Amino acid sequence: MTISTSNIPTSSIDPFSEEYILEPYAFHEELRQLGPVSYLSDLGAFVVTQYEYVKEVLNQPLVFCSGAGVGISNFKKDPPWRVPSLVLETDPPDHTRNRAIISKALSPIALRALKTQFEAEANLLIDRLLEKRNFDAVKDLAEAFPLKVFGDAIGITPHEREKAIIYGNMVFNGMGPKNELLKQAMSRADEINPWIMSVCQRDNLSKSGLGIQIYDAVDSGILTEMEATTLVRSFLSAGIDTTAHAISNAIYSFVSFPEQWLKLKANPQLSKSAFEETLRFESPFQTFFRTTTSNAKLGNYVIPENEKVMLSLGSANRDPLQWENPDIFDISRITTGQLGFGTGIHGCVGQMLARAEVEALLQVMAKKVTSIRFTGEPKRLLHNTLRGFESLPIEFI
Repeated sequence: MTISTSNIPTSSIDPFSEEYILEPYAFHEELRQLGPVSYLSDLGAFVVTQYEYVKEVLNQPLVFCSGAGVGISNFKKDPPWRVPSLVLETDPPDHTRNRAIISKALSPIALRALKTQFEAEANLLIDRLLEKRNFDAVKDLAEAFPLKVFGDAIGITPHEREKAIIYGNMVFNGMGPKNELLKQAMSRADEINPWIMSVCQRDNLSKSGLGIQIYDAVDSGILTEMEATTLVRSFLSAGIDTTAHAISNAIYSFVSFPEQWLKLKANPQLSKSAFEETLRFESPFQTFFRTTTSNAKLGNYVIPENEKVMLSLGSANRDPLQWENPDIFDISRITTGQLGFGTGIHGCVGQMLARAEVEALLQVMAKKVTSIRFTGEPKRLLHNTLRGFESLPIEFI
Protein backbone atom coordinates (compact mmCIF):
# COMPACT_ATOMS: atom_id res chain seq x y z
CA MET A 1 0.00 0.00 0.00
CA THR A 2 1.34 3.45 -0.93
CA ILE A 3 1.44 5.88 1.99
CA SER A 4 0.99 9.58 1.26
CA THR A 5 3.72 11.82 2.65
CA SER A 6 1.93 15.02 1.73
CA ASN A 7 1.51 15.96 5.39
CA ILE A 8 5.25 15.74 6.14
CA PRO A 9 6.84 19.21 6.20
CA THR A 10 9.17 19.99 3.31
CA SER A 11 12.37 22.02 3.39
CA SER A 12 14.73 23.24 0.67
CA ILE A 13 17.69 23.25 3.09
CA ASP A 14 20.74 21.50 1.61
CA PRO A 15 22.75 19.82 4.41
CA PHE A 16 25.70 19.39 2.05
CA SER A 17 26.02 23.03 1.05
CA GLU A 18 29.13 24.91 2.15
CA GLU A 19 27.00 27.31 4.18
CA TYR A 20 25.37 24.47 6.12
CA ILE A 21 28.61 22.56 6.68
CA LEU A 22 30.45 25.57 8.08
CA GLU A 23 27.62 26.85 10.33
CA PRO A 24 24.95 24.16 10.74
CA TYR A 25 23.32 25.14 14.02
CA ALA A 26 20.81 27.74 12.77
CA PHE A 27 19.74 25.25 10.10
CA HIS A 28 19.33 22.58 12.79
CA GLU A 29 17.01 24.86 14.74
CA GLU A 30 14.93 25.58 11.64
CA LEU A 31 14.56 21.88 10.92
CA ARG A 32 13.76 21.00 14.55
CA GLN A 33 10.92 23.52 14.41
CA LEU A 34 9.33 21.56 11.56
CA GLY A 35 8.69 18.58 13.82
CA PRO A 36 9.77 14.94 14.21
CA VAL A 37 10.56 14.46 10.50
CA SER A 38 10.74 16.59 7.39
CA TYR A 39 11.53 16.02 3.73
CA LEU A 40 14.57 17.63 2.13
CA SER A 41 13.29 18.29 -1.37
CA ASP A 42 16.66 18.98 -3.02
CA LEU A 43 18.28 15.92 -1.44
CA GLY A 44 15.36 13.55 -1.95
CA ALA A 45 15.60 12.20 1.59
CA PHE A 46 13.87 12.58 4.92
CA VAL A 47 15.62 14.15 7.92
CA VAL A 48 15.23 13.73 11.68
CA THR A 49 16.75 16.41 13.90
CA GLN A 50 15.00 16.32 17.29
CA TYR A 51 16.81 14.37 20.02
CA GLU A 52 13.82 12.22 20.97
CA TYR A 53 13.24 10.98 17.44
CA VAL A 54 16.89 10.58 16.41
CA LYS A 55 17.28 8.28 19.41
CA GLU A 56 14.07 6.45 18.52
CA VAL A 57 15.30 5.74 14.98
CA LEU A 58 18.69 4.54 16.22
CA ASN A 59 16.95 2.09 18.55
CA GLN A 60 14.80 0.58 15.79
CA PRO A 61 17.42 -1.13 13.59
CA LEU A 62 14.96 -3.56 12.02
CA VAL A 63 12.74 -0.72 10.77
CA PHE A 64 15.55 1.76 10.00
CA CYS A 65 18.30 -0.48 8.68
CA SER A 66 22.02 0.06 8.10
CA GLY A 67 22.56 -2.72 5.57
CA ALA A 68 21.49 -0.48 2.67
CA GLY A 69 24.26 1.93 3.60
CA VAL A 70 24.63 4.62 6.26
CA GLY A 71 25.11 7.36 3.67
CA ILE A 72 22.76 8.93 1.16
CA SER A 73 23.35 6.16 -1.39
CA ASN A 74 20.96 3.22 -1.20
CA PHE A 75 23.01 0.08 -1.73
CA LYS A 76 19.89 -1.66 -3.07
CA LYS A 77 19.91 0.78 -5.98
CA ASP A 78 23.49 2.07 -6.13
CA PRO A 79 26.29 -0.46 -5.41
CA PRO A 80 29.00 0.90 -3.06
CA TRP A 81 32.50 1.79 -4.24
CA ARG A 82 34.07 -0.61 -1.73
CA VAL A 83 33.11 -3.78 0.10
CA PRO A 84 30.72 -2.48 2.78
CA SER A 85 31.80 -2.28 6.40
CA LEU A 86 30.99 -5.51 8.22
CA VAL A 87 29.98 -3.52 11.32
CA LEU A 88 28.67 -0.13 10.24
CA GLU A 89 26.82 -1.29 7.12
CA THR A 90 25.33 -4.62 8.13
CA ASP A 91 22.19 -5.73 9.95
CA PRO A 92 21.57 -8.66 12.31
CA PRO A 93 22.44 -11.49 12.33
CA ASP A 94 25.70 -10.69 10.47
CA HIS A 95 26.15 -7.47 12.44
CA THR A 96 25.67 -9.31 15.74
CA ARG A 97 28.35 -11.85 14.83
CA ASN A 98 30.87 -9.27 13.59
CA ARG A 99 30.38 -6.88 16.50
CA ALA A 100 30.91 -9.73 18.98
CA ILE A 101 34.25 -10.58 17.35
CA ILE A 102 35.53 -7.01 17.76
CA SER A 103 34.11 -6.71 21.26
CA LYS A 104 36.00 -9.84 22.28
CA ALA A 105 39.28 -8.23 21.21
CA LEU A 106 38.42 -5.15 23.29
CA SER A 107 38.40 -7.00 26.59
CA PRO A 108 38.73 -5.11 29.91
CA ILE A 109 42.23 -6.56 30.34
CA ALA A 110 43.28 -5.30 26.90
CA LEU A 111 41.82 -1.86 27.59
CA ARG A 112 43.66 -1.54 30.90
CA ALA A 113 46.97 -2.29 29.22
CA LEU A 114 46.23 0.19 26.43
CA LYS A 115 45.36 2.97 28.88
CA THR A 116 48.89 2.77 30.27
CA GLN A 117 50.32 3.04 26.77
CA PHE A 118 48.03 5.95 25.90
CA GLU A 119 49.15 7.90 28.96
CA ALA A 120 52.84 7.29 28.21
CA GLU A 121 52.47 8.41 24.59
CA ALA A 122 50.40 11.43 25.64
CA ASN A 123 53.20 12.56 27.97
CA LEU A 124 55.79 12.23 25.19
CA LEU A 125 53.66 14.11 22.67
CA ILE A 126 52.66 16.97 24.98
CA ASP A 127 56.26 17.45 26.10
CA ARG A 128 57.33 17.75 22.44
CA LEU A 129 54.55 20.23 21.68
CA LEU A 130 55.33 22.36 24.75
CA GLU A 131 58.90 22.57 23.53
CA LYS A 132 57.69 23.46 20.05
CA ARG A 133 55.12 25.86 21.53
CA ASN A 134 53.46 26.94 18.25
CA PHE A 135 51.93 24.27 16.04
CA ASP A 136 48.89 23.10 14.08
CA ALA A 137 46.66 21.27 16.54
CA VAL A 138 45.11 19.25 13.70
CA LYS A 139 48.22 17.70 12.16
CA ASP A 140 50.61 17.83 15.12
CA LEU A 141 48.21 16.80 17.88
CA ALA A 142 44.72 15.66 16.89
CA GLU A 143 45.86 13.42 14.04
CA ALA A 144 49.30 12.53 15.38
CA PHE A 145 48.02 11.05 18.64
CA PRO A 146 45.44 8.52 17.35
CA LEU A 147 47.65 7.62 14.39
CA LYS A 148 50.31 6.61 16.90
CA VAL A 149 48.33 5.04 19.74
CA PHE A 150 45.39 3.56 17.81
CA GLY A 151 47.66 2.42 14.99
CA ASP A 152 49.90 0.69 17.54
CA ALA A 153 46.87 -0.81 19.30
CA ILE A 154 45.54 -2.33 16.08
CA GLY A 155 49.03 -3.38 15.05
CA ILE A 156 49.39 -1.81 11.63
CA THR A 157 52.79 -0.92 10.21
CA PRO A 158 54.11 2.53 11.16
CA HIS A 159 55.16 3.05 7.52
CA GLU A 160 52.81 5.42 5.67
CA ARG A 161 50.33 5.27 8.53
CA GLU A 162 49.04 8.73 7.62
CA LYS A 163 47.26 7.09 4.68
CA ALA A 164 44.67 5.86 7.18
CA ILE A 165 43.50 9.48 7.50
CA ILE A 166 43.08 9.70 3.73
CA TYR A 167 41.12 6.46 3.67
CA GLY A 168 38.82 7.63 6.46
CA ASN A 169 38.25 10.85 4.55
CA MET A 170 37.16 8.79 1.55
CA VAL A 171 34.81 6.63 3.61
CA PHE A 172 33.07 9.42 5.48
CA ASN A 173 32.83 11.84 2.56
CA GLY A 174 31.36 8.88 0.69
CA MET A 175 28.35 9.00 2.99
CA GLY A 176 27.29 12.24 1.31
CA PRO A 177 26.23 12.94 -2.27
CA LYS A 178 28.49 12.66 -5.29
CA ASN A 179 29.68 16.25 -4.97
CA GLU A 180 33.01 18.02 -5.28
CA LEU A 181 33.99 17.06 -1.71
CA LEU A 182 33.64 13.38 -2.57
CA LYS A 183 35.50 13.86 -5.84
CA GLN A 184 38.43 15.43 -4.00
CA ALA A 185 38.40 12.74 -1.30
CA MET A 186 38.49 9.97 -3.92
CA SER A 187 41.34 11.48 -5.93
CA ARG A 188 43.85 8.95 -4.50
CA ALA A 189 41.49 5.97 -4.32
CA ASP A 190 43.56 3.85 -6.72
CA GLU A 191 46.52 4.17 -4.34
CA ILE A 192 44.74 4.10 -0.98
CA ASN A 193 42.31 1.20 -1.48
CA PRO A 194 45.01 -1.44 -2.11
CA TRP A 195 47.09 0.00 0.76
CA ILE A 196 44.33 -0.25 3.37
CA MET A 197 43.46 -3.82 2.42
CA SER A 198 47.12 -4.78 2.48
CA VAL A 199 47.90 -3.41 5.96
CA CYS A 200 44.83 -5.19 7.36
CA GLN A 201 45.88 -8.63 6.16
CA ARG A 202 47.00 -11.20 8.70
CA ASP A 203 50.65 -11.33 7.63
CA ASN A 204 51.04 -7.55 7.87
CA LEU A 205 49.63 -7.09 11.38
CA SER A 206 51.67 -7.04 14.57
CA LYS A 207 51.35 -10.26 16.57
CA SER A 208 50.72 -8.22 19.72
CA GLY A 209 47.97 -5.93 18.36
CA LEU A 210 44.20 -6.13 18.47
CA GLY A 211 43.86 -6.59 14.72
CA ILE A 212 45.47 -10.01 14.62
CA GLN A 213 42.92 -11.26 17.15
CA ILE A 214 40.17 -10.83 14.56
CA TYR A 215 41.79 -13.67 12.62
CA ASP A 216 41.09 -16.04 15.51
CA ALA A 217 37.55 -16.12 14.10
CA VAL A 218 38.98 -17.39 10.80
CA ASP A 219 40.85 -20.17 12.56
CA SER A 220 37.61 -21.05 14.36
CA GLY A 221 35.68 -21.23 11.09
CA ILE A 222 33.49 -18.20 11.91
CA LEU A 223 34.90 -15.80 9.29
CA THR A 224 36.61 -16.16 5.95
CA GLU A 225 40.08 -14.66 5.51
CA MET A 226 38.64 -11.82 3.39
CA GLU A 227 35.92 -11.11 5.94
CA ALA A 228 38.55 -10.82 8.67
CA THR A 229 40.60 -8.37 6.58
CA THR A 230 37.49 -6.31 5.91
CA LEU A 231 36.58 -6.37 9.61
CA VAL A 232 40.02 -5.09 10.60
CA ARG A 233 39.61 -2.41 7.93
CA SER A 234 36.27 -1.39 9.49
CA PHE A 235 37.91 -1.26 12.91
CA LEU A 236 40.72 0.91 11.59
CA SER A 237 38.67 3.33 9.50
CA ALA A 238 36.27 4.05 12.36
CA GLY A 239 38.98 4.66 14.95
CA ILE A 240 41.20 7.45 13.66
CA ASP A 241 39.38 10.24 11.78
CA THR A 242 36.53 10.60 14.26
CA THR A 243 38.86 10.59 17.26
CA ALA A 244 41.14 13.13 15.57
CA HIS A 245 38.21 15.46 14.95
CA ALA A 246 37.03 15.04 18.54
CA ILE A 247 40.46 16.11 19.80
CA SER A 248 40.64 19.19 17.56
CA ASN A 249 37.05 20.09 18.51
CA ALA A 250 37.99 19.83 22.19
CA ILE A 251 40.99 22.15 21.69
CA TYR A 252 38.82 24.66 19.83
CA SER A 253 36.14 24.53 22.53
CA PHE A 254 38.62 25.06 25.35
CA VAL A 255 40.14 28.10 23.64
CA SER A 256 36.66 29.46 22.93
CA PHE A 257 35.56 28.88 26.53
CA PRO A 258 38.77 29.53 28.53
CA GLU A 259 36.99 29.22 31.89
CA GLN A 260 36.40 25.57 31.05
CA TRP A 261 40.13 25.02 30.54
CA LEU A 262 40.76 26.48 34.00
CA LYS A 263 38.11 24.15 35.37
CA LEU A 264 39.85 21.14 33.81
CA LYS A 265 43.26 22.26 35.07
CA ALA A 266 41.87 22.54 38.58
CA ASN A 267 40.50 19.00 38.32
CA PRO A 268 42.08 16.84 35.58
CA GLN A 269 39.69 14.03 36.54
CA LEU A 270 37.06 16.01 34.63
CA SER A 271 38.73 14.81 31.41
CA LYS A 272 36.07 12.11 31.05
CA SER A 273 33.16 14.54 31.23
CA ALA A 274 35.11 17.03 29.08
CA PHE A 275 35.31 14.47 26.27
CA GLU A 276 31.62 13.63 26.57
CA GLU A 277 30.71 17.33 26.44
CA THR A 278 32.92 17.76 23.36
CA LEU A 279 31.02 14.94 21.64
CA ARG A 280 27.77 16.68 22.47
CA PHE A 281 28.80 20.26 21.77
CA GLU A 282 30.76 19.72 18.54
CA SER A 283 29.78 16.22 17.42
CA PRO A 284 32.50 14.87 15.08
CA PHE A 285 29.90 12.67 13.41
CA GLN A 286 27.20 15.10 12.27
CA THR A 287 25.01 12.71 10.30
CA PHE A 288 24.17 9.09 9.63
CA PHE A 289 21.60 7.71 7.24
CA ARG A 290 19.24 4.80 7.64
CA THR A 291 16.88 3.13 5.16
CA THR A 292 13.31 2.20 5.99
CA THR A 293 12.51 -1.51 5.66
CA SER A 294 8.76 -0.89 5.88
CA ASN A 295 6.39 2.03 6.34
CA ALA A 296 7.86 3.67 9.44
CA LYS A 297 5.95 5.84 11.91
CA LEU A 298 7.62 8.79 13.64
CA GLY A 299 5.34 10.93 15.73
CA ASN A 300 2.21 11.43 13.65
CA TYR A 301 4.02 10.92 10.36
CA VAL A 302 4.73 7.86 8.23
CA ILE A 303 7.89 7.48 6.13
CA PRO A 304 7.41 5.04 3.22
CA GLU A 305 9.41 1.84 2.79
CA ASN A 306 12.87 1.92 1.17
CA GLU A 307 13.43 5.64 1.78
CA LYS A 308 16.61 7.25 3.02
CA VAL A 309 16.42 8.98 6.40
CA MET A 310 19.16 11.38 7.51
CA LEU A 311 19.77 11.47 11.26
CA SER A 312 21.32 14.71 12.47
CA LEU A 313 23.34 13.77 15.54
CA GLY A 314 24.75 17.29 15.66
CA SER A 315 21.25 18.73 15.93
CA ALA A 316 20.04 16.15 18.47
CA ASN A 317 23.02 16.91 20.69
CA ARG A 318 22.03 20.60 20.80
CA ASP A 319 18.26 20.13 21.03
CA PRO A 320 17.04 22.57 23.73
CA LEU A 321 14.24 20.16 24.59
CA GLN A 322 16.94 17.77 25.82
CA TRP A 323 19.76 20.04 26.99
CA GLU A 324 19.75 23.22 29.06
CA ASN A 325 21.77 26.00 27.40
CA PRO A 326 22.82 23.62 24.62
CA ASP A 327 25.04 26.17 22.85
CA ILE A 328 27.30 26.54 25.90
CA PHE A 329 30.35 24.29 26.33
CA ASP A 330 30.31 23.13 29.97
CA ILE A 331 32.52 20.23 31.04
CA SER A 332 30.63 19.80 34.31
CA ARG A 333 27.40 19.15 32.41
CA ILE A 334 25.71 15.77 32.89
CA THR A 335 25.91 14.43 29.34
CA THR A 336 24.30 11.03 29.83
CA GLY A 337 22.55 10.12 26.60
CA GLN A 338 24.59 12.29 24.23
CA LEU A 339 24.55 10.70 20.78
CA GLY A 340 28.06 11.43 19.56
CA PHE A 341 28.80 7.71 19.40
CA GLY A 342 25.29 6.83 18.26
CA THR A 343 23.28 4.40 20.37
CA GLY A 344 21.63 1.01 20.10
CA ILE A 345 23.16 -1.98 18.35
CA HIS A 346 25.09 0.23 15.94
CA GLY A 347 26.58 2.45 18.64
CA CYS A 348 30.32 2.82 18.04
CA VAL A 349 31.92 -0.51 18.92
CA GLY A 350 35.27 1.15 19.68
CA GLN A 351 33.91 3.96 21.83
CA MET A 352 35.61 2.74 25.01
CA LEU A 353 38.93 2.78 23.18
CA ALA A 354 38.31 6.32 21.90
CA ARG A 355 37.35 7.44 25.40
CA ALA A 356 40.52 5.96 26.85
CA GLU A 357 42.66 7.74 24.24
CA VAL A 358 41.18 11.19 24.59
CA GLU A 359 40.77 11.08 28.36
CA ALA A 360 44.46 10.17 28.73
CA LEU A 361 45.45 13.02 26.42
CA LEU A 362 43.27 15.61 28.16
CA GLN A 363 44.50 14.57 31.61
CA VAL A 364 48.12 14.98 30.56
CA MET A 365 47.36 18.32 28.92
CA ALA A 366 45.58 19.56 32.04
CA LYS A 367 48.60 18.72 34.17
CA LYS A 368 51.26 20.15 31.86
CA VAL A 369 49.75 22.92 29.72
CA THR A 370 49.12 26.23 31.49
CA SER A 371 47.20 27.94 28.72
CA ILE A 372 46.12 27.49 25.10
CA ARG A 373 45.53 30.27 22.60
CA PHE A 374 44.95 30.71 18.89
CA THR A 375 47.89 32.05 16.92
CA GLY A 376 45.94 32.32 13.68
CA GLU A 377 42.49 31.90 12.24
CA PRO A 378 41.10 28.36 12.60
CA LYS A 379 40.06 26.89 9.25
CA ARG A 380 36.95 24.72 9.28
CA LEU A 381 37.01 21.48 7.33
CA LEU A 382 34.54 21.17 4.47
CA HIS A 383 33.30 17.60 4.82
CA ASN A 384 30.14 15.72 3.95
CA THR A 385 29.83 13.93 7.29
CA LEU A 386 32.42 14.95 9.87
CA ARG A 387 32.77 18.25 11.72
CA GLY A 388 36.26 19.42 12.48
CA PHE A 389 39.09 21.59 11.27
CA GLU A 390 41.50 21.65 8.37
CA SER A 391 43.95 23.64 10.46
CA LEU A 392 43.98 24.96 14.02
CA PRO A 393 47.05 27.13 14.73
CA ILE A 394 47.60 27.32 18.48
CA GLU A 395 50.20 27.95 21.17
CA PHE A 396 50.81 25.85 24.27
CA ILE A 397 52.28 27.59 27.29
